[in-house]
Amino acid sequence: FQLSPSQINDILRARELSHKILDLNSKNTNSVLRFESNQLASNTPIEDRRSAATCLQTRGMMFGVFDGHAGSACAQAVSERLLHYIAVSLMSRQTLEEIELAVECMKPVLPILQWHKHPNDIEYREVTSQYFENLRVYWQHLLDLDAEPGFSLEEAMICAFKRLDSDISLEVQAPQENELMRNIALQVAFSGATACVAHIDGVHLHVANTGDCRAVLGVHEEDGTWSTLPLTRDHNAFDEFEIRRLKKEHPRSEEKTLFVNDRLLGILMPSRAFGDMQLKWSKELQHSVLENTCDVEALNIYQYVPPNYHTPPYLTAEPEVTYHKLRGKDKFLVIASDGLWEMLSNEKVVELVAGHLTELNTQKPQLAFEKPVNLGYMHSLLLQRKSRGIASVDQNIATHLIRNAVGSNEYGEMDQEKLAAMLALPEDLARMYRDDITVTVVYFNSETIENYYRNNE
Repeated sequence: FQLSPSQINDILRARELSHKILDLNSKNTNSVLRFESNQLASNTPIEDRRSAATCLQTRGMMFGVFDGHAGSACAQAVSERLLHYIAVSLMSRQTLEEIELAVECMKPVLPILQWHKHPNDIEYREVTSQYFENLRVYWQHLLDLDAEPGFSLEEAMICAFKRLDSDISLEVQAPQENELMRNIALQVAFSGATACVAHIDGVHLHVANTGDCRAVLGVHEEDGTWSTLPLTRDHNAFDEFEIRRLKKEHPRSEEKTLFVNDRLLGILMPSRAFGDMQLKWSKELQHSVLENTCDVEALNIYQYVPPNYHTPPYLTAEPEVTYHKLRGKDKFLVIASDGLWEMLSNEKVVELVAGHLTELNTQKPQLAFEKPVNLGYMHSLLLQRKSRGIASVDQNIATHLIRNAVGSNEYGEMDQEKLAAMLALPEDLARMYRDDITVTVVYFNSETIENYYRNNE
C-alpha cells in the first residue's frame, strides 16, 4: 500500500497548529514571536497531549508537552489542569482574593488563561466543574498562608506539579456518586504522564520537567554556527543522578531491584511522572480503591503489583526546574515528547530548525511588485516559487521535524519510501516502530530581548 506525496502531507499536517503573537501593547513587547506545533500518533487514540496559553493575571506564556502511558487519561487531565495550577501559584494575594470573592458572589471570575488550542485538542467537559472546584481549594490554601504567597517562579512550578499530582491521587479516593466522574478519576490515577512545561516572561525562561520529554534551545553563535543548549535531563534509568536519588529514598536491600531491565521496578521507563498510583500507593490502598470499582478491565486499568514492591512511593511528579536568561542569540526553543528524541539527536533537531529558518528566509518572495500587478505576472511569480521547491517545504517547523524523524534513513537523509511505509503501518504495528510524537517550537523575538539589555544596562 503506497501513499502518494499529497496523502503523506495530509497525514503529517492534520494536527498542525501555529500562532503568531500579536502584541497590541507596543511598550511591553513580547519576547515570543510565534510558536508552531504538531503531533503524529502511533497509538490509537494518541496518548500525547500539548498545551499553550498566555497567563492573563500574571505576565508570561506557557507551553507544555505531555507524554501519556497506559492510556491517554492522565496526559489529558494534566494538559488541561497543570497550566492553571502554575498560573494560580504565581498570582498575588490581591488577585486570588478578587477571584475568590467573585466565586463566592457567583459573579464572573477573572479569566486566568488565554488558551491557544487546535480544534482537535479535546477536553473532559464532564469534569470541568470538579477540576475548577479543586483548583479553588488550592487557591484557598494559598490564601490561608498568612503572608503574601510570594513564590519564586521555580517554587510556583514545583508546587503546582506536586499539588496537581496530589489532587489526582485524592480525587480517586473521594466517594463519587457519579459513575462517569469516578471512572475518569480512576483512569487518570492509574494511567500516567510525563510533562515538560516552559514559562517565558520577557528574558526569563523557566522549564519544569518531570520524566523524559525534553526541552532544547537553539543558539545562533556570533561566528554564524548553531549550538544546542539542553534545558532538561531525561529522568530514567540511564541518568546517574536519578539512580542515586532513588537509592537514597529506599533501603539498601532494594538497590538491585529499583531498576530492572532499565525500567523502574521493571515496569516504567521514566522515573518521574504524574498519576501511576500503582507505583505510589501502598498495596492496601490500591486494593481498597480498586475492589470497590465495578469493572477495572473495561476501564483498561493495569493491575499489577511488582514482586519487589516494599517501600512506596517509588515515583514522584516533582519536576526539576531550569532557569535560563534569554540572550539575543537564543533563537528558538524546542519542547517534544520522547518520540522525537528517540529518532533525532538534540543537535540534529537544532540543525533542522536552523536550516528551515534559513530556507524560509531565502524563499520569501520579494515584495517589489510591478504595478499594476496583472495575472500573467502573478502566474510567472508562482512558477518561479514552485521551481525553487517552495511547494514541498513544510511551512510548519514541527511538521518538518516529524517528517525527518519518521522518514530519515541511517545516513540522516530524507527517504520518501521509508516515510510512506512508516505512515502506512497498521495501528498494531506502528507502535513497534515509533512512538507518538508531539513537538512545539517557540521562536524568540531577538529585537525585544536585545532592547531589554539596552534599556537595563
